[in-house]
Amino acid sequence: MTINWEPLRPIIAEHQRFVLSSHVRPDADALGSELGMAALLEGMGKQVRIVNPSSSPANLLFLDPTQRVKKLGEGMTSAEALDTEVHVILDTSAWGQLTELGSVIKHTKAKKVLIDHHVSSDDLGAIEFKDTTAEATGALVFQLFRFFDVPITKAAADALFCAIATDTGWFRFPSTTANTLRIAGDLIDAGAQPNLLFQTLYELTTFSRTKLAGRVLSTVKLDFDGQLAYVTVTQQDFADTGAVSADTEDLVNECLKIAGTKAAFIAIEQPTKSVKISFRSRVGLNVAAIAERFGGGGHKQAAGAILPGPVPTAIARVLTAVKAALST
Repeated sequence: MTINWEPLRPIIAEHQRFVLSSHVRPDADALGSELGMAALLEGMGKQVRIVNPSSSPANLLFLDPTQRVKKLGEGMTSAEALDTEVHVILDTSAWGQLTELGSVIKHTKAKKVLIDHHVSSDDLGAIEFKDTTAEATGALVFQLFRFFDVPITKAAADALFCAIATDTGWFRFPSTTANTLRIAGDLIDAGAQPNLLFQTLYELTTFSRTKLAGRVLSTVKLDFDGQLAYVTVTQQDFADTGAVSADTEDLVNECLKIAGTKAAFIAIEQPTKSVKISFRSRVGLNVAAIAERFGGGGHKQAAGAILPGPVPTAIARVLTAVKAALST
């Protein structure tokens, strides 16, 4: 699928002030795409601010050393977020993933632009630039650097490399193509350092995360003749280990490594007692369709949703949905 970027040209040319946003609990593709897009626009002489519905996770702060990405209500007010000419939404097409920021976007008088690669989609009232076959939103932002012939800075190269590498499982997932690797090569030429990025993301951890991983993975459950593996993380687990939400990253992938599994999920109890579910699957099982049943979404092999608590009730609902998906 090829995006026609031409309609974006006059939008950028005719406006000076831009606000960029992504989804709640931003991952590396969200943050990397925002930081890359900011570098692109600033390279074209534009004024750029970034605001998200929640704080950046601690393990990704190295991508944003000046902490320019603000949380709505803390680093930037709703009024300040509304004070823009163009609002660019990256890496999500779902109102549910924008939480309180969704109200800002609904009421803005600014022109709205959406750049995304997710299958799940709401009508955000934006001019859409979507490619659901793209491996990452970061890859779409890379296309924009080439389209507008703007040099990629080292910081932007690092951000976009992380965006693409993490969303492809460091180039292991089926979404990885020859072109993905060509983009990665171009980003390395622009200054990205894969060895240091991988080390920072995956080879440096905290004692609390290690304790959480051991505790959680020791309770992994198998169901449906071993086709499904899942784990639960409660607020008590966080309190007892000193870990934080970002420390759950990648635990669901450990579950999918179990031989014979077709799918895995992690159920994370939130402070509000709602339950965040992150799904993963092997090729052949569409977990985005499962997530959509609960108002979530994502990709065929990686998706998520938030369900009402308590945890046992949420898990029971998910198990019913997974059973139905496995039987079709």
